[in-house]
Amino acid sequence: MNASTATAEARNGTIDPKEAAHFGRLAAEWWDPRGESAMLHKLNPVRLAYIRNAIDHHWPEAGAARKPLADKTAIDVGCGAGLLTEPLARLGAEVTGLDAAAENVAAAAAHAAAVGLQIDYRCADIETLDGEQFDLVTSMEVIEHVTDPAAFVAALGRVLAPGGLMLLSTPNRTTMSRIMLVEAAERIGQVPRGTHDWHKFLTPEELTDLLSAAGLSVIDTRGIAWDPIKGLHLSDNVALNYLMTVVRT
Repeated sequence: MNASTATAEARNGTIDPKEAAHFGRLAAEWWDPRGESAMLHKLNPVRLAYIRNAIDHHWPEAGAARKPLADKTAIDVGCGAGLLTEPLARLGAEVTGLDAAAENVAAAAAHAAAVGLQIDYRCADIETLDGEQFDLVTSMEVIEHVTDPAAFVAALGRVLAPGGLMLLSTPNRTTMSRIMLVEAAERIGQVPRGTHDWHKFLTPEELTDLLSAAGLSVIDTRGIAWDPIKGLHLSDNVALNYLMTVVRT
């Protein structure tokens, strides 16, 4: 298990120190499905269903393999304590997890060790990677927290290997997301207070433009919607939150 550290100041990266401190304070409860990160535990199965489908379509030779990412490398950017990173490892990938908060990296490494997973966790931002590339790049609910979304997207593009696959998710900037994610979810404790700045949310069109400028193409967009019966689920409605499948242009 590796963990390397570096300072954001020396890297001129896109980490916002206030955001890193906010999420670092949540490290101890990250794996508690009834704790302050409860919403992430509800969101994770929806993300994973989308990710598995995208993997199967991008690498059809893997078929119905239990480990379709065997012999592939993956990086989870903004990995928190590893809620998504660990499933990627279980799908067979050699996985690297990056996070801005040292507390999250420590929690992630400890949890992976406890369940017998080998994951390279690093307290770093994406700009620190010098020439490294990965077959699969994931970054879930991260771009709305960085200081420079265009630079962040460009850095994601640089680490995507030729023929690779990128998967992103982020809240949409709509009236619905403001009510549901910022006002309601934070008020009832499903999301920690101060997690979201609605003005930093990106619409699918805005994110598509940033990706295009970085030489990347969006090949699929799906919404994550909520209703009282289904809860969070994949949908054609992107008003609340959305996922994107991205490849090199």
